[in-house]
Amino acid sequence: MATASPSASAASPAADRRRWLALAVVMTASFMDLVDVTIVNIAMPAIQRDIGASFSVLQWLSEGYALAFAIGLITGGRLGDIYGRKRVFLLGMGGFTLASMLCGVVSDPQLLVAARVLQGLMGAMMVPQVLSIIHVTFPAHERGKVFGMFGAVIGLGAVSGPLLGALLTQWDLFGLQWRPIFLINLPVGIAGLILGRRFIIESKAPKALRLDLVGVALASLGLLMFLYPLTQGREHDWPLWGFVSMAGAVPVLAAFLAYERRKTRKDGSPLVELSLFKVKSFAAGIGVQTVFGLTTGIFFMVWTFYMQIGLGWSALRAGLTGIPFSLAVSTAAGMSVQKLVPRFGRKVLQAGALVMAAGVLLYIWEAGHYGASIASWQMAAPLIVMGVGMGLIVAPITDMVLSEVPREHAGSASGLINTVQQLGNAIGLGLVSVAFFGVVDKADPRHEALADIFGGAFTNALWWVVGGLVVVFALMFLLPSGNRTAPAAGEEREPAEAEVVAA
Repeated sequence: MATASPSASAASPAADRRRWLALAVVMTASFMDLVDVTIVNIAMPAIQRDIGASFSVLQWLSEGYALAFAIGLITGGRLGDIYGRKRVFLLGMGGFTLASMLCGVVSDPQLLVAARVLQGLMGAMMVPQVLSIIHVTFPAHERGKVFGMFGAVIGLGAVSGPLLGALLTQWDLFGLQWRPIFLINLPVGIAGLILGRRFIIESKAPKALRLDLVGVALASLGLLMFLYPLTQGREHDWPLWGFVSMAGAVPVLAAFLAYERRKTRKDGSPLVELSLFKVKSFAAGIGVQTVFGLTTGIFFMVWTFYMQIGLGWSALRAGLTGIPFSLAVSTAAGMSVQKLVPRFGRKVLQAGALVMAAGVLLYIWEAGHYGASIASWQMAAPLIVMGVGMGLIVAPITDMVLSEVPREHAGSASGLINTVQQLGNAIGLGLVSVAFFGVVDKADPRHEALADIFGGAFTNALWWVVGGLVVVFALMFLLPSGNRTAPAAGEEREPAEAEVVAA
């Protein structure tokens, strides 16, 4: 379909209907991606029982997706700029649907991990196009309403992912056990491809940069050399090759930085815009996002194992237990952006880190005090406190980090923020081997009950989360102290900036 302008899309009632159908398609894609991230955790014990997956394989089901998604995000955005956002979006959606089918039919643990990695790569092609498609499809005066709807869909995905995973696993549809959590994407993806091909408007960046394939290869190799032995090392009794690989990741990543500097001087199209790190608030924000992603990566993984394997709860009970947390995040996020940050600025985010840490400490106390007899309603209090703290952080953090970034680099900066958050999540999932399973391995099941073993490992991992939140709190002192200055009346934000802020 030929490239069209936003104003053209509003020229007639038929065009008006078309752009709203296009919005439904891209929102469904975002919802599908978010649900697929959260839906897997709740089904991990069922996957382990069915195909005999080891704990390291279960880690890689989430870590492989997060790592592939993080590495592919910036590249996916560049592909859309160069070859067309509609084209790359549909290719990513088709690949994501195919990878979902593979996840639902394979029985080998390693093949399942490979299919999840493919899912992450395809999601990295699909997701970066969503906000760009919205921007070129809707005129400026409608984008506020559209981004509000987009935020609601994201919130719904965060709430419904664990619950949907629990229901699909518990129902055991057609005797497929956990597989419907992936197969449900097939009809959604096929419908999205048909409607998207017809209704989405094609667009490209006027001055697209070249792809930095060498940068992608070096970054991927360095991160894989660090994360693979971190995740697999425990099962192999921490062999020498693992430490050599992790040490070797340092010079590889150093070579990546050197190449990016050279690439910047040569043609101005590096994978990472290194000049952004000269902005103090942005560099600190990158640290905040990385460590925050690390702490959440640890928590959500060990939380699932604690409830379903340690306490022996069903997937449905575990999913329902998390609802107060999701609702608290959504409520606090809305208050944070609309009322608190405009008045108190950075202090709101720092309060969020402290409140979330307080919730984790309360959870540590409850897990130790009640032991195996802890009930879902008793978990509600720490989960609500944690959710409020997270909500105060996640909604305004991107805008705060971008506040001092030059407008011409807003798009690159926002892509890098999303990337490091995903990388932090992947590192946190790798650290689960040390923070959680290291304690499980040292326990003696002949003298300790399974609930006590997993309860001890859970509380040990939560101390890591507390430590991460303390680091997040400290790094926030480097962020700008006040709220962002709003544009003057009639002034529109730069496209990339507007997308990030509104979302």
